[in-house]
Amino acid sequence: MNTIIEISLRLKIWKDTRGQDLMENALLGGFLAAASGATLPQLAGSICTVLSKVVYVLAVHGTTAPGA
Repeated sequence: MNTIIEISLRLKIWKDTRGQDLMENALLGGFLAAASGATLPQLAGSICTVLSKVVYVLAVHGTTAPGA
């Protein structure tokens, strides 16, 4: 385990926080969508449609942030 930590510190993975806020918001949004779909089954179809469109847009336009 120490070897993994040493390697990651050398690569500065732990200190690189670019995009962290975006990922946190995306994970939170995904969790809320999954929780809403599980508790309100009538919304599950709409949530699936929206997430499918998001995945399509990311696949078509790439996943790089503007200005990155």
